Amino acid sequence: MTSFLQRAASSFARPHRLRLALIIILLCLACPSAHTQTQAGTRQQLLQDLESGHLQDAVLLGQQAVSRWPRDPLFRHYLGVAYFKSGDAKQAQEQLTRACDLDPKDSAAHFDLALVLLSQQNYVVAATELEASIQITPSNALAHVLLGRAYLNSNRSVQAIDEFKTALKLDPAIRLGHYHLGFAYGSLGRNDEAIAEYRTELQRSGEHPEVVYELGHSLLESGKDAEAITYLQRAAQLDPKDPNVWYNLGKAQVLSGHAAEAEASLRKSIELNAKDPSPHYQLARALEKLERADEARAERERFAELKKAQPATAGMATARDQ
Repeated sequence: MTSFLQRAASSFARPHRLRLALIIILLCLACPSAHTQTQAGTRQQLLQDLESGHLQDAVLLGQQAVSRWPRDPLFRHYLGVAYFKSGDAKQAQEQLTRACDLDPKDSAAHFDLALVLLSQQNYVVAATELEASIQITPSNALAHVLLGRAYLNSNRSVQAIDEFKTALKLDPAIRLGHYHLGFAYGSLGRNDEAIAEYRTELQRSGEHPEVVYELGHSLLESGKDAEAITYLQRAAQLDPKDPNVWYNLGKAQVLSGHAAEAEASLRKSIELNAKDPSPHYQLARALEKLERADEARAERERFAELKKAQPATAGMATARDQ
């Protein structure tokens, strides 16, 4: 017994062969080719896998797609994103770089490549990709923020300020926009402007731990020790595992004459980051105020030891003199 498909094939076998050929030709002219349909369908499935978080499926399908259509930039782009979300930054960078080569006008590919480079702290090259993305799509406020961050981390603070200001013009409500601008001002020692931006960010975004901390830090740098303590104490409540918060709180307490409180804060900073020399210096000052000279001397010696062992830093240095 033959199947329906077998019977249908038999009916066309001899007497209707020419008619069948004409029908096939007409169908081919009316519809996309099977090859094109497969390519489009594969692209859609790959995007769905990415959006639904099926990363292993996305990587496998992406690998198959770039093997079959090696000059399709979107497959390279999607595969790069799949690699990045899976934690493979090296493969992600390779695929996204290839996507940008194949389609230099794809703003999103440059943007995503920049994200990979930022994750690797390759700020100079990341800035180049963000510049390319912005040249194509200048209205992308987030791209301006990220470019500003890349500039900051490659010691281009003035350019960073321009990017943050542009981002805020494009989107006044962009998350942490005023915080980033404040940080850039602070990196240039423009503390009053930094303080103003941090206060604005707190009004807009609420008590974000980093904003509260940086406001306290800038107040401390401006000599407003008592007000700095208020914000640094709050920052310590919001993020008690940040050694920098405890260090700056302890320093502010030393300067304000609260030596006993400073000792507790600075010992907490040392507990959280034993390799940082700076808390030992401030702790020595607190112990001197508490008339514990021998302990103060030991802390100064410890400061000198750690300072000598501290490697030189470049870029946005985090090391302190004291």
